[in-house]
Amino acid sequence: MAKNINSVSITVLFFVLLVASTEILKSEAQTFCFECGPVPFLGTNADCFNCCKTKYGSPPVVSGVVEGREKHCHCYC
Repeated sequence: MAKNINSVSITVLFFVLLVASTEILKSEAQTFCFECGPVPFLGTNADCFNCCKTKYGSPPVVSGVVEGREKHCHCYC
């Protein structure tokens, strides 16, 4: 019985290490981190991304999107 539990533990540990090392479960979700430019932001999403890259750098910024009723430029990390 102890050998079976030990084998299962080792198998689970191996699986967890495999998943962690290959980033199989890595999320593609982006997190809002900054705002850029005037409100309302009158440019496009590409203009917003350029504003974010210029002001905060890339990385951490990976995208910029004009959002909301008031047209804010949101930078995502």
